[in-house]
Amino acid sequence: MAFQPLGKRVLIERVEEATTTASGIIIPDNAKEKPLNGKVIAVGNKVKVIAVDDTVVFGKYAGSELTLDGKEYLVMEDKDILGILK
Repeated sequence: MAFQPLGKRVLIERVEEATTTASGIIIPDNAKEKPLNGKVIAVGNKVKVIAVDDTVVFGKYAGSELTLDGKEYLVMEDKDILGILK
């Protein structure tokens, strides 16, 4: 299923973080926080600075969760994105 954000909205897939620490300790799923960065999957027609495949950082409570084909995504306005990781 394809999803095209409208206006200044962006579709983001969260980037999963490591499940073990540097010393080899495994972090259980219930102890992990959701990552605050992700890969841009699609952008609306009014988004100028952010492009598909950019890795972006966003606020903890930014966006609305959306499930497509069993995968979880976030939809948020471009103003909720704090920056692009280079």
